[in-house]
Amino acid sequence: MSDEIEIKLSAARTRLILDKPFLGALVLRLPMKVTKPERCKTIGTDVRALYYNPDYISKLTLEQTQFVLAHEALHCALSHFARRQHRLKHRWDIACDLAINPLLIKDGLKPPPGVLLKSGFEGMMAEEIYPYIEDDMEDETHDDHFYDEENKSRGSGGGQPLDKDQEGSGASGSEGDAQPSGEEPRPLSETEQQQLAVQWRQRLAGAAQQAMQAGKLGASMARLVEHLLQPQLPWRMLLARYMTAVARDDYSYQRPSRREGDAILPTLKSTQINVAVVLDTSGSVNDTELQEFVSEIDAIKGQMRARLTLHTCDAALCENGPWIFEPWEEFTMPSSIYGRGGTRFTPVFEWLERTGQKPDLLVYFTDAEGEFPELEPDFPVLWLVKGRGKVPWGQRVQLN
Repeated sequence: MSDEIEIKLSAARTRLILDKPFLGALVLRLPMKVTKPERCKTIGTDVRALYYNPDYISKLTLEQTQFVLAHEALHCALSHFARRQHRLKHRWDIACDLAINPLLIKDGLKPPPGVLLKSGFEGMMAEEIYPYIEDDMEDETHDDHFYDEENKSRGSGGGQPLDKDQEGSGASGSEGDAQPSGEEPRPLSETEQQQLAVQWRQRLAGAAQQAMQAGKLGASMARLVEHLLQPQLPWRMLLARYMTAVARDDYSYQRPSRREGDAILPTLKSTQINVAVVLDTSGSVNDTELQEFVSEIDAIKGQMRARLTLHTCDAALCENGPWIFEPWEEFTMPSSIYGRGGTRFTPVFEWLERTGQKPDLLVYFTDAEGEFPELEPDFPVLWLVKGRGKVPWGQRVQLN
């Protein structure tokens, strides 16, 4: 039996390297170790190694074995062990699996029975999925996440808490051992989390580059890697970046008057920009969130010459709008705003077209759950989205 398990694991890794080099390169970074059945009923990782129950592997097909190996490698490569922060472990573990499994299926891998799959979370990060996981959800992950300190109090995939002897064990088992290795999985210390997060980030970048050179990095995986490797900025910074990007402050090399001399020196020309701001006043966006957004817009507006046109909309435009704020005026929340109906976005774009307005930028604060226009306008649109709603066009910035 042990020889068969070793052959299956080796074949699964080889197939991943040949067919899915990105995932295969990540799997190769995890030494595979047998562990006690009572310690791990299926498969799991502590980020340093991959631990498996031979009985579980024996029941999987070769394709399913590829899936579970890639699943553990992605937990490490995506730094799920370092991103939980204040979140509850059980909910976080479920969110992480719901983020990984659709990626692997879309990449052509076949899941074994018992993996967590729920529609509506495709393409979302674990942080975006987490708010939609109920506190009392009884679902369990199919694998063990050994890297978390709270594993001592509650396992995810059937594992048991470490005892003191297991925690203190430091012997290293060889890959493919028929008997449980001397080293057992254990939670990560804070220092280990930081060091391994950097190490796995480098491995992620290297694996992606190799797969791209081979022409075998899928679009969904490529987008994920790009998102994880780019600097992570809060929405306020992203909003400031977009607003300043459209500010038409530029140098002019137009020939000056002869009275200014023969030299042609660049002069800075600043032009007022027009920004349209729309607030979704449907029931899903509360007053505190709206006020926070307005305050942020006002802070950014003070750094540039921006004329703001504010409007609000739920299923229809607010009849009391729009409100116009010149560059020297404070941008505040009007007292005559009303809403709390359904959500439609088409009235805003119909109003802009009807009045002949073409803003330099439209910023829309919303939950993105509503009716969109079929055609994209010929001006930039920035959606600041609360929740997991999708947008058909424009630039989407996640708020939570």
